[in-house]
Amino acid sequence: MKIGVIGATGNAGLAVLKEAIARNHEVTAIVRNQAKLQGELGEQKVQIIEKEVFDLTIDDLKQFDVVVNAFATMPPKAYLHIDLAAKLVHLFRENKKTRLFFIVGAGSLKTGSDNHLLLDDLKLTPDSESWIAIPDNQYKELEFLRMIDNVDWVAVSPGVTFQHGSAGSFISGENHLLFNQKNESITSSGTLAVAILNEIETPKYHQGRFTVIDD
Repeated sequence: MKIGVIGATGNAGLAVLKEAIARNHEVTAIVRNQAKLQGELGEQKVQIIEKEVFDLTIDDLKQFDVVVNAFATMPPKAYLHIDLAAKLVHLFRENKKTRLFFIVGAGSLKTGSDNHLLLDDLKLTPDSESWIAIPDNQYKELEFLRMIDNVDWVAVSPGVTFQHGSAGSFISGENHLLFNQKNESITSSGTLAVAILNEIETPKYHQGRFTVIDD
């Protein structure tokens, strides 16, 4: 399968890229800095598109069966999550060939007995002003995607804590925040990558979101 990974030098994107390579997919890294990626991959060889993400065209992306959007940015530019989702949706309107895969935050997951958004809890965290724009805009990104019915898209959310790490057994769900038997809600980059590749290879979700945490 031909897979393009936007943001392939980031924690999530690099893990997805490596997992796709390990599964022998025809994968292309879409990055701003080719040298940085090569430093991360070492001897592994991969096709690369070196380009600013907002300069990508349909000609760059129409070759892929799946485009994984692992784009990340700093809090002052968090609105770019929405802008990029809108750009990709625009490029692939009524396209039945290419599937769009978005990595969104945990803030849009429901939690508690009243099913409130985790985002509401995050806003009450001390010093959240310095970073809350990211989960807030990723929530808005998902709300935008939920209005789209003529593009084949899917989204995935990690748990409360997303961190670098290898894959192990995991728990999956849909729209509610998950906790394991240790009452932890942690998703390693390796676990997220495995869940994404599993969904790519055996699709279960279309125009919807799922979530995954380490068991």
